[in-house]
Amino acid sequence: MKQSLFTMEHARQLTADTYELVLSGDTSAITAPGQFVNIQLPGKFLRRPISICNWTKDALLLLVRVVGEGTHDLVRCVPGTELDVLSGLGNGFDWTKGGQHPILLGGGIGIAPFVGYAERHPTPGVLSMVFGHRLPEDCYPVESLGERIDVESFHENTGEDLEWFLNHVRSRIEAYAERNGLVLACGPAPFLKAVQGFALEAKARCQLSLESRMACGVGACLGCVTKTTEKWPVEEKAGTPVQTCTHGPVFWADQITLEA
Repeated sequence: MKQSLFTMEHARQLTADTYELVLSGDTSAITAPGQFVNIQLPGKFLRRPISICNWTKDALLLLVRVVGEGTHDLVRCVPGTELDVLSGLGNGFDWTKGGQHPILLGGGIGIAPFVGYAERHPTPGVLSMVFGHRLPEDCYPVESLGERIDVESFHENTGEDLEWFLNHVRSRIEAYAERNGLVLACGPAPFLKAVQGFALEAKARCQLSLESRMACGVGACLGCVTKTTEKWPVEEKAGTPVQTCTHGPVFWADQITLEA
């Protein structure tokens, strides 16, 4: 973890409540896609944790959905605003365990960490992605991902669309389980719950990146706990709550319990 000042370079509105932000600063503490930053805002006691979409050695790309007063203030910061940022937080995706053909499953703004993942994967040509979304495709970084990997994009308009999409996700997970491929997923809780169920049923190796609400973001409180299963690697912690911010946000699907 590293604390430093970042400068807002631009904030571009993508939808009514979703923005693309670019912040310049020292990103040397970021080591893996799936990590997050924690941003201090003027007049706010708690920092705001935001998943990292992509990064260079001196800039951050973030996709931010406005869900409250803090994110509302963040996306309205003018260029040149300096922000106190904790970077390099959380455990990200590990592509060394991906096998020959990892598959990425994204739901809505959960596509964000896969931009950095695809850019840094040593052989991005072996990656494929199934992406479900309710807003138009151009509201998400699908085009930039499509330049590196194969992306199947599904626009949900009705309940029938969602049912078809989840059945397709299930079939893809089953296919990957047969060849011991790795499944990576990020998105809203109901989507991750469905993916987890499919993966456990098919005995697929699967990592989930949780979109949990956090308080401190550094493990000092119990504001973002996730319950572990008997598969948790630390025996005395098995079956107990652990902090998502420090033990996650990326977890193995068979090591945690997700609420329905």
